[in-house]
Amino acid sequence: MRDLFSATHTENPIAAARRGVAPARPRRFYRVVTTAPVAEGHAVRLDNRPARTPARRVLAAPTLRLAQALAAEWAAQGEVIEPARMPLTRLANAVIDGVAGKPAPVAAEIAKYLSCDLLFYRANSPRGLVERQRRHWDPILAWAADALGARFVSTEGVIYVAQPQEALQAAADAIGGDPWRLGALHAATTLTGSALIALALAGGSLCVEDAWAAANVDEDWNMEQWGRDALALERRGHRLAELQAAAIVLRSPPA
Repeated sequence: MRDLFSATHTENPIAAARRGVAPARPRRFYRVVTTAPVAEGHAVRLDNRPARTPARRVLAAPTLRLAQALAAEWAAQGEVIEPARMPLTRLANAVIDGVAGKPAPVAAEIAKYLSCDLLFYRANSPRGLVERQRRHWDPILAWAADALGARFVSTEGVIYVAQPQEALQAAADAIGGDPWRLGALHAATTLTGSALIALALAGGSLCVEDAWAAANVDEDWNMEQWGRDALALERRGHRLAELQAAAIVLRSPPA
């Protein structure tokens, strides 16, 4: 499995979860996928042997529900193992091998997005795009103000606008330090370009579909005006699957 989900300790842990598939796709080497309680929580077992991360750690989740979701990815594989179709496993590998040992840098990277979040910078035309951004983004800013006590400032254009320090701190305090939450928040943040979308997803204010729509307002508008590209749509499909995997972790009840 090292070759299936290769990652290194120096690599960004969430980047490792989102990297491309290895060129050689190995054949499925197991028949039965189960879960079992272990010290780390609940482990995935392949033919009653522990599945392992690229760093040879046990592939285990803190909750049974999450372990079962991981097991379902392995069970759904056909004759050939397709890592690209296992976004939750890739995210779990990144959390176990990377984030768990160094949570602080991951939290800091999420917090960096707050100072220049996607939701702050608005178009001034055309009217349809302006209205679409307002419809998708204003409720998230309102949620941040109400739920987090973080009141941010939005502007037209792309010129940097400094945000109130108290708002940045209030939102940063909501990031937390649990490795699984951090890994999923980081994935959602980088996939959407917005730490606030990620936090709203984690807080239950947004479902995956609404988070995805908010993250892709500009891209969707451009595709409607200029047409759709098949390769771009394929990449979007992979990114959406990764966001769905992050949401599974974020919505998993605590151990």
